[in-house]
Amino acid sequence: EALLRVAKRSLKRPVDWLIAATAFIGLFFFALPFPLIIAAAALAGFFFESPQIATGATPYKPTTVPLSRTLGTAALWLAIWIGPLLVLALILGRDHVTTDISIFFSKLAVVTFGGAYSVLAYMAQQTVETHHWLSAGEMLDGLGLAETTPGPLILVTEFVGFLAGFRHGGEPKLAYGLLGAAVTLWATFAPCFLWIFVGAPYVERLTSSPKIAGALAGVTAAVVGVILNLSLWFALHVFFGTVESVSIGPLQLSWPDIATLNIEAVALACLAAF
Repeated sequence: EALLRVAKRSLKRPVDWLIAATAFIGLFFFALPFPLIIAAAALAGFFFESPQIATGATPYKPTTVPLSRTLGTAALWLAIWIGPLLVLALILGRDHVTTDISIFFSKLAVVTFGGAYSVLAYMAQQTVETHHWLSAGEMLDGLGLAETTPGPLILVTEFVGFLAGFRHGGEPKLAYGLLGAAVTLWATFAPCFLWIFVGAPYVERLTSSPKIAGALAGVTAAVVGVILNLSLWFALHVFFGTVESVSIGPLQLSWPDIATLNIEAVALACLAAF
């Protein structure tokens, strides 16, 4: 349902469909990094100006903001964001799991374009296959928990951070689990204030630029392919008890064991979609 909603709003030109398809293929078949997909989509969109801006829009009235003020605001919020995480890393050490949590979720906050649905596949891939903080089934449990409770879906990051700290932080496990969740919370949401307060004076200028609007349109189109990848990734791991990763040259395929198909899960998913 999220995929259909975003696609109807985002895919308006042939180039949008091309970007969305390329993003899906890059993620699902070649396991390319999510940040690379977003950067490539923005670059492609940059060269295809947004028709809404190019054909005539409200003339932009420039607002003068001193560069020193912008740099000061950026420095303040960078310190608020990174400072506590850096102090914690100095106390616990570079090899401690909370430091890895800080770095990973800070990177995640930088590339969260398109909302939680777009970034969850990247998070699942990294936390399950790279860091081994939790299993694919547990990642699905976290998603279900986030979907059935109030608040944004991105709060599933708390679930991941808690399990990472609980399992790999040391004793007492509960304390490190809560610390992992707190670090995840900070690294996920503190950067939001940096983008808002630094970028706010320039929003009108950015949205009035055909090139920038085209880049943002390219990112939005790529998000459709990203959400499709997420849908299939979760569907495979929900519908089948066993899913293997198969490498054929540069191709990285998720191959389900047909004998482990869960008919009840398929029926529930169809009912929910209906």
